[in-house]
Amino acid sequence: MKSTADVVIVGGGCMGCSVAWHLAQRGITNVVLLEREPQLAAGSTGKNAGGVRHQFSHSANIALSIESIAMIARFEEIVGTPIDFHQDGYLFLLSKTADVAAFLKNVELQKRHGVDVRWLSAKEAAALAPGLDVTGVKGATYCPTDGVADPNGVTMGFAKGAQAKGVAIVRETEVTGIQLARGRVAEVRTSHGTIATPIVVNAAGPWAKSIGRMLGVDVPVEPERRHIFIASPPGGGSWDDPVNAGKVPRSKLLVIDFETTFYFHREGGGLLFGMGDPDERPGFDITVRWDFLPKVIDVAMRRLPALADAVVSHAWAGLYEMTPDHNPIIGPSSDVEGFFTIAGFSGHGFQHAPAAGRILADLIAGRDPQFDLSPFGLDRFMSRAVRGEGNVV
Repeated sequence: MKSTADVVIVGGGCMGCSVAWHLAQRGITNVVLLEREPQLAAGSTGKNAGGVRHQFSHSANIALSIESIAMIARFEEIVGTPIDFHQDGYLFLLSKTADVAAFLKNVELQKRHGVDVRWLSAKEAAALAPGLDVTGVKGATYCPTDGVADPNGVTMGFAKGAQAKGVAIVRETEVTGIQLARGRVAEVRTSHGTIATPIVVNAAGPWAKSIGRMLGVDVPVEPERRHIFIASPPGGGSWDDPVNAGKVPRSKLLVIDFETTFYFHREGGGLLFGMGDPDERPGFDITVRWDFLPKVIDVAMRRLPALADAVVSHAWAGLYEMTPDHNPIIGPSSDVEGFFTIAGFSGHGFQHAPAAGRILADLIAGRDPQFDLSPFGLDRFMSRAVRGEGNVV
């Protein structure tokens, strides 16, 4: 392991690897990325559903989506690694009058950003998603350029591209402390030695708060468990088999029942689905709570009746990295020079990794990122009331 570096990145998920790749593109290659697990993308990145969408309620997040999805669509051309990307759209189902009003405003905001988003009737929504029951749905929004991508493929593409330019990626190495000198970052201590560096990037996802504590910096990120289940049709086989025709969509359209947060999309021959648990409390436990599954199925079979008889073949749980306003933290600390954070994306981190990594790399390189970061500043929670992101699922 190197004993000195211009930048040390803590965390080998999509954010850390994106920052590393973008730094390397700017000629900053004396970089060490530290990952405590044996593999990259072992945390939140590797356990998410892979959705990418333009349909956010905050202008800054819409801007991140526009840039990120454009890069994901050309990922092999730009980064050199093929990824599995399907732009089959996101469909939000709205049953509450208040949600309809909020989403109508969101649609106008998204359109002002140039996003092709459409307001649909319940009947039009049902036509897009075979097998869907739209009872009680008052309206829906659909964006055809939203979709589903491979989080591991994107992360490894960034990592390999960064390594090719000289960035060192060190696995199975935990950060144990960060040393300051005259109020700025000076050294990172790890389980395998120390690295002298003037810059640390906190890309530790749900563990970002603990990295901040090493410097006395409050990084208000809390972990929240979310479950994902994979369902096979009754009797086995694939949902594409003729006997299952019309029961579920054939495309990878991602459908979200906004009131309950139940969502689903096709995953190979199976169906991936999940839902937020309003009773979930912050914590790092990622044990699958099988007692939660009946609650999900109760909601799921009302929206997608085929799930009533489906077989859940496997499941896993991962962690959302939640901030108080559900917007991420991107940028420097005002208390400690050389300490940067890129974390707290509240469930939409993977899809924003390309743009967020570019923006932070520009800041570190002394470039103007051409992006208003005030909604994402670390100090925003102390200085003023902020408007956060409303479309969190």
